[in-house]
Amino acid sequence: MKHPTNPIDRALALPIWSGKASGVPLGGGITNLNVLVTDDVRRAVVRIGDDIPVHQIMRFNELAASHAAHAAGVSPAVLYHEPGALVIDFIQARTMTAEDLQQPENLKLALQLVQQTHRDIPRHLRGPALTFWVFQVLRDYSGTLREGASVHLPVVQRLLDEAVELEAAVGRIELVFGHNDLLPANFLHDGTRMWLIDWDYAGWGSPLFDLGGLAANNGLDPAQEEWLLASYYGHSPNADLWSRYRAMKAAAALREAMWSMVQEIHSDLDFDYSAYTASYLDTYRAALATYRTLK
Repeated sequence: MKHPTNPIDRALALPIWSGKASGVPLGGGITNLNVLVTDDVRRAVVRIGDDIPVHQIMRFNELAASHAAHAAGVSPAVLYHEPGALVIDFIQARTMTAEDLQQPENLKLALQLVQQTHRDIPRHLRGPALTFWVFQVLRDYSGTLREGASVHLPVVQRLLDEAVELEAAVGRIELVFGHNDLLPANFLHDGTRMWLIDWDYAGWGSPLFDLGGLAANNGLDPAQEEWLLASYYGHSPNADLWSRYRAMKAAAALREAMWSMVQEIHSDLDFDYSAYTASYLDTYRAALATYRTLK
């Protein structure tokens, strides 16, 4: 069956709407096309997108994680899916910013969602699920950048060499089911509670990646990072945990930078990926310097 190519037409063609349905683009996405659809009985968010192999995004995995995240009380419900389209219940809520998540009460709520993700989603997860190992992602990104003749090739090998250093520093890990994309825009607050959305990159990996990503993506200061680690693990971080955490935080920032490099050559979305790459390279270099200074 051939589907409409316009995202709104594609969303409205889904066989789940009651009565007259209308759709508008929903801003904020930098990987997928999102449409807000209103019909006679509900509002829902339609995420339009197929597998994205260059980012290791497999929609069967996103679907399973989305179902489990709702069952775990972390994320809105899945209403419908078919190849290329995922329909999620709409939550009337405010999208968080980094400044929001730097506020103690919001940061506490965000960490609670991360802990619920790691602890509770595996109880509800069905079927096969992907792993997420950031250093494999970085190695794969480097190959994609070479194949695409990226303008960033002059620095790619140095970044990979630094990633080898960081991977050794992280060492052995405990395994949890992580979100792995803790950007501020993936947290919503409805005035009563916070939600965590968008499970494109979900998979089994290290809890340090989510904790480091939460810090790197939201500009947490050292005191907030110490609170984050102590609250997650139930004790003050020792020197070994600090070192492994800081290495993973740098890797999380590097992943976001190299993700954006790949988007520069593969995405058709109207977004300034070049500026995003530059910003995250700065974040990465600062995190790497901190790791090297304090290890």
